[in-house]
Formats: sequence, C-alpha cells, structure tokens
Amino acid sequence: MSESDKYPAESGRRRFVKGVVGGAALAGVGAMGSATVNTLTTSGGIGGGQTQAMSIAKTGGPAPRGLPQIPVEVTEDGYIRGIWPETQTETQEGQEIEVAKEQLGGKIYTGAWFQYCGVESQENLSPGYESDNLFRAAPGKYDWQDETYDAGDQIHVDDFDDYTEWGNGIGDDGVGKPASVTWRSQDAETNLNAIVIRSPRIEEAVANSNNEWLEASTDQGFIAYLNVCTHFCCIPDYKVLEESARYDAANGTYCVCHQSVYDPFTLEESLFIARPRPDE
Repeated sequence: MSESDKYPAESGRRRFVKGVVGGAALAGVGAMGSATVNTLTTSGGIGGGQTQAMSIAKTGGPAPRGLPQIPVEVTEDGYIRGIWPETQTETQEGQEIEVAKEQLGGKIYTGAWFQYCGVESQENLSPGYESDNLFRAAPGKYDWQDETYDAGDQIHVDDFDDYTEWGNGIGDDGVGKPASVTWRSQDAETNLNAIVIRSPRIEEAVANSNNEWLEASTDQGFIAYLNVCTHFCCIPDYKVLEESARYDAANGTYCVCHQSVYDPFTLEESLFIARPRPDE
C-alpha cells in the first residue's frame, strides 16, 4: 500500500441491528441513527456545509462517525455498480454551482457524503465527472479476489455465489463475502477506495422490514461504503486482520491505525460538515 493510498493528501434498503433480524428492530433507521458534527473543516470552495449522510455505524474507537454508504445496484448483465446522484445546478450564496444530488429511498443523497479527508479535492468526486460507476477490483486484501480478478476488472455477481458460507479464518463464516474495489476511478489521478460486501444479513434485513432506504440502496444482498476512516483518513479493513478480534471487530470493519470499528450491517444517519470542493 502506498503512502498516498493510506493517507489521502489534503488539498483545495433499513437499519440492521447486530444479531437481530426483524421489522420492529429495523424500522427505526433515521429516527435512531446517531448524529455527530465534524468540526475539522475549512471554509471557502463550493458544495460543502452541513450534511446528513447514511453511513455504516461507528461502534468503537475515536472516529467521529461512520463510513458513508455507497448505494448499489446490480446491472442487467450482473455487474455491481455504485449509484451516483444526478447532476443539477443550484444557487448557493448567489453563485450557480453544479451539485450531485437526488432523492433516493426517502433520503436526499448527495456527493457531499464523501467530502472529507481530502477526497473532496479529487476530480472523480466532481458532480459531472464521467464514469460508468461500476465497481472495479482492487486486489491485495482477499485471496479469492486475487485469484479471480486483475486490477481494474469489473466485479460480477456470479463470483459471490458462495457468500452464505464464505470465510477466510477471520471472524465467522457466512457473515458476508467482501471485495476491495475502486469506484469512479477510471482515468482519474486518485482512486476512490471502497468495499463491497454481499451478505445474507442484508438480505434478511430487506426481507423483514419495509424501510425504503435499505431497499433503494442495496441489491441482492450487496452493500458498499467508502473505505476512508473518518478519524485520520486511514484505510480500514473488513475481515483482513486477526487483531480485529481484540476490538470486537472480527465480523466488522476495523481501522488498525487507531482502532476505530464500524459495523457494515448497521446503517445510521450521520450529521457532519462536508468539506467544500475546490473552486471550479
């Protein structure tokens, strides 16, 4: 892993409760989600400000909030794609700017969800950046993925057929089969790093509740999130390090740098201040 990947450079469908599957437990997403304010922001630029994002839950460690969820869909030919909000023009402080923003699953989904840790300065986070939005393999974390894909290959639903029993010796088998991927990163100077997981827990959550967001943001058990820790911008891991068991994270997402822990099967709302993108 390069230093630039580990520490990005600074510049200008419902709630699933661990161990519980049921409509009553899942129906509270939004009302019971945690709200945190990240004050480590800068002024100036465009498209920043107070933002309410859906995220995988932060369950331990110093991170101020969860990792932003990337809504996903499976294409007709079986490839996994991250949904990017529609580009539109808004007037902010008397200036017309382009924003990526749309209604999805009863929520306002915007590109501002990902504007932190210097990611906001990347060209592939610009609202109009041209991309097919397909997730592409970034091998190096999981043996199954290294044996199946070369870097940059599109990931396919057929390669997750064993997701209900997959395991790699970290935590429990059958919790979820992951892939390390990049998103909106073709022809870009810097990658957007993400994790995609296909899990029976997500399927059970969808089947046992009628939460509009979870139905709209997951597909066939797939869920995804931006893999940049909200603490000091490190790259966390899902089912990679044995050390994660010491922090009750063997079945979760664990950041080795400062022991922040996230639960990819619990979704919550996070209120924070999105950093503005550089002036265009």
